Amino acid sequence: MNIKLAKTAGFCFGVNRAVNTVYDLLEKGEKVCTLGPIIHNPQLVDELIEKGVRIVASPSETNAGEVLVIRSHGVEQAVIDYCEKNNIRYVDATCTFVSKIHKIVNEKSCDGYVIIVAGDINHQEVKGIVGHSKGETFVVCDDAELQKLLIDNNNFAEKKVILVSQTTFNKKVWEKIEKKLKKVCTNAEIFDTICNATAMRQQEAFELAKDSDGVVVIGGKGSSNTSKLFDVCKANCSNTYWVETADELNLSNFSNCENIAVVAGASTPAGIIKEVLKTMTENLQPVEQIEEEVQAAPKSFEEMTDEEAFEASLNSLTSDQKVTGVVIAVNSSEITVDIGRGVTGYISAIEYSSDPNVNLVDEVKVNDELNLIIMKISDMEGTAMLSKRRYDAIAGWDNIVAAKDSAEILKGVVREVIKGGVVVYVNNVKVFIPASQATASRNDSLEDLKGKEVAFRIIEIGRGRRAIGSIRSVLKEEKKAAEEKIWANIAVGDRFTGTVKSLTSYGAFVDIGGVDGMVHISELSWARIKNPAEVVSVGDTIEVYVKDLDAEKKKISLGYKKAEENPWTIFQNNYNVDDVVKATIVSMTTYGAFARIIPGIDGLIHISQIANKRINKPADELTIGQEVEAKITAIDLEKKRISLSIRALLPEEEAAPAEEVVEEAVEAPAEEAAE
Repeated sequence: MNIKLAKTAGFCFGVNRAVNTVYDLLEKGEKVCTLGPIIHNPQLVDELIEKGVRIVASPSETNAGEVLVIRSHGVEQAVIDYCEKNNIRYVDATCTFVSKIHKIVNEKSCDGYVIIVAGDINHQEVKGIVGHSKGETFVVCDDAELQKLLIDNNNFAEKKVILVSQTTFNKKVWEKIEKKLKKVCTNAEIFDTICNATAMRQQEAFELAKDSDGVVVIGGKGSSNTSKLFDVCKANCSNTYWVETADELNLSNFSNCENIAVVAGASTPAGIIKEVLKTMTENLQPVEQIEEEVQAAPKSFEEMTDEEAFEASLNSLTSDQKVTGVVIAVNSSEITVDIGRGVTGYISAIEYSSDPNVNLVDEVKVNDELNLIIMKISDMEGTAMLSKRRYDAIAGWDNIVAAKDSAEILKGVVREVIKGGVVVYVNNVKVFIPASQATASRNDSLEDLKGKEVAFRIIEIGRGRRAIGSIRSVLKEEKKAAEEKIWANIAVGDRFTGTVKSLTSYGAFVDIGGVDGMVHISELSWARIKNPAEVVSVGDTIEVYVKDLDAEKKKISLGYKKAEENPWTIFQNNYNVDDVVKATIVSMTTYGAFARIIPGIDGLIHISQIANKRINKPADELTIGQEVEAKITAIDLEKKRISLSIRALLPEEEAAPAEEVVEEAVEAPAEEAAE
């Protein structure tokens, strides 16, 4: 048994954009309401309701503080006018194809044309189209209704008439309506406004249904485009069934089928498609085929971004859609180009670049030549919808494939951090970098990469225009080259600006440009410290110098203490014997007290120099932390010893009799003060 999933199954770009708009607003903490269900799929609508999204029937129901989202079907001009008049915050997520119909209908009706719309009169998209007309407007659902309309209005042949269609209209029915109108109104202007994605979806459904023994159509029962798909499939395969979810499947309907097709409407979330496909493959196919089929299904909405939907659309493009356009006008939202053959093309900002902040006026000038892809063309109107970024993506993909074979190093910007890695964009092509290949160390943060330009290699090309890259492989090569360069030139005394990479109890490891050296704890500070973290932190940029090298073992000892910061140098430059200083008592021994003159320099006040009388112990007169005035009586720079005296500053008349003065003991080294 063979189960084949339609390539066009699931969200179209316009629906994906509208739903994404709601999710983006929710992520920003906005309160959201939608004008009617955002799409015709009850499961996704219920999910959004659980997240706090309200559905309103009119803009007047919008609460204070809420943002109203206008869905992809679009609305009447009166709705937009009401929102603006009443200062209602709204986001217009109308599909660009629908907006184009609004523009045609508005302009032509103002010029006195009669408007005929092929579509469902009760569908919101059709109501929106009609709501942009300023004159006579009629809606027909098939050629029979058109025939009746023409009979009832036999003066149409003398009037200016245009024909447009609902974007999701049945292509076969449209062709019948078009043919009939041309016979009666020979001067009618006909605009084929069926979305190319819809037309492709219906054509693929037609081909699959013809070659299948059974068809499953997935989509909401209120979805117009899904209804059209069902009609197409049912007409070509009687064994066709329409389900909203996997729970509605009756697998017994397919027990005798050899080939089964699965198609889905433009408003069907990919998660539901996967679930249907999984249920069918688990019950109708051998186990070994299941994984391959499920992997072939589109991603769920939560996993799919606008860019993924965009890339999926590239698979349908052909080389004959490539053209060169000359810019004839540009504004902040659209570029107008001449592509020859009497056709004027339009490029929206989103189709010019994947950068949402692109400034078209700065990027493009009149007479610039652009390589473009034709997305949709109307011979009657003489206009075309074009895309530059899709052209770039196609050309970029060729470069990606070539880079895989040549191991070329590419550069791109990290746009997204997702579960399992990061996404890099280069020439409008998305490359996935797994977390294990994104950084030099697994402990490095992926978030730090967001927005940065990175160098990487393509290490794998997968199905569906999927490219996997590695930043780590480039970093390893760069590190190796940097190491070789440093070891070829490094010498004792060389100075470097390095980055603290890690700390241990005995020192800090510093990257000096591809090679790590170690600063021993004793080299971090002139003062005695117990932990390197008292002086430096991981990530700090510090100035170091090479103290010692072991080229054989690839070890580098670094120094950090600066000579000019040596406390003994500072003391020697600022203090002399007989100077009176303010010092703080930091420790005591049986023979005296140590007092800190400046950080790193302590002097000894011998017990005989603490007071003008005999005392038994220093603590009788002094306390730790007490600030005292003392006189420097001796300095031994070689032995790093300083002698202080409080007694020398006492008034002469208070001095003790000479016979009470004891001979000073040999002074202990100043370093004992820190013990």
